[in-house]
Amino acid sequence: MTMRLGTCRSLSRQLARSRPTPTLQIPTRMKSTSAPITSATEGHYKIIDRATGFEQRQASRPDFDPLKPITLIKSPDPTWTYGSGVAQDDAALSSKHVEVDPYAPDRPMINNYRLLISGIAPRPIGFLSTVSKNGKKNLAPFSYFQVIDHDPPMFIVGFSSRPHGAKDTFLNLKETGECVINTVSENMIEAVNATSIDAPYGVSEWEISGLTEAPSSTVAASRVNESVFSVEGRVVDIKEFHDCETEREGLSVAANVLIKASRFWVREDATNDEVSNIDVEKLRPVGQLGGMAYARVSETFEVPRRRWVDEVGRSEVLRGLEREHAKTGERVSEEDMVEEAQRVKVGGSQVGGAGC
Repeated sequence: MTMRLGTCRSLSRQLARSRPTPTLQIPTRMKSTSAPITSATEGHYKIIDRATGFEQRQASRPDFDPLKPITLIKSPDPTWTYGSGVAQDDAALSSKHVEVDPYAPDRPMINNYRLLISGIAPRPIGFLSTVSKNGKKNLAPFSYFQVIDHDPPMFIVGFSSRPHGAKDTFLNLKETGECVINTVSENMIEAVNATSIDAPYGVSEWEISGLTEAPSSTVAASRVNESVFSVEGRVVDIKEFHDCETEREGLSVAANVLIKASRFWVREDATNDEVSNIDVEKLRPVGQLGGMAYARVSETFEVPRRRWVDEVGRSEVLRGLEREHAKTGERVSEEDMVEEAQRVKVGGSQVGGAGC
């Protein structure tokens, strides 16, 4: 791995310095004692644009329709067969990929940010409510968030390096080890976005947004009553990524926080009798895209996961791969599947249609 100039000289040294951090008791909210922030550093990491003229641009767009139904449609290629790959037009097939070194000395970190949030999309919004050990409440949305397991129910939240110290949510998680994760529906997005404003420490995001607090059972932080689904959770681990250059530039330390669920809350009219599913029509989830863009769900399609034992008798491609596997004892790879599909097509023995 090629690392940016000024970072730790070896991966082993970086890993040695990047160690899990236990829940800590931080006595005060002090500013970073690292090197002072320069204007160049702020420009290098600035991720929020002022969006000049946004109101005028938005005024010319169609109105949002909150009653638009979510339609179930066919999958993109219902007649797809094993080994057939992906249908692409000539322009896509002839396009080349550009190699990017994210650590290049002349590449601003803001370019990595913009590339990642526009390329890894849509992403769920992690809307976290926390409380400091002194009782100060915080409510904030996060772009780097995901559920990562169900048994036990686990979540991860990422905190980026940033000027002017760590986020209050991160400090609260370190202090108390507790939070509530709240889902974000379409009708909530303006209020949720308002909680990301850089308000002075101690100003309540609950009051800024007008969202309603609801009591929790296992943690001190409140739930967002408007959320269809909320998860109370406790911190399992904190992994800080100490980087020589970011620390020298006076930035906060990047970190991942692992959270284990302790309680679920689901709006009664949005789930079934077993409380095992949430109706997407009631959830109306919002996904994050690149820049300031968000996405809503207007259409869905289903693609069932197949079992080999059910499919092998219906596809000459799979049968050919199974015969080859029986001879060699090696695992069937995706490359093998593509090669076998080409062989079958050339031989004229491809069978089946939508069911293959």
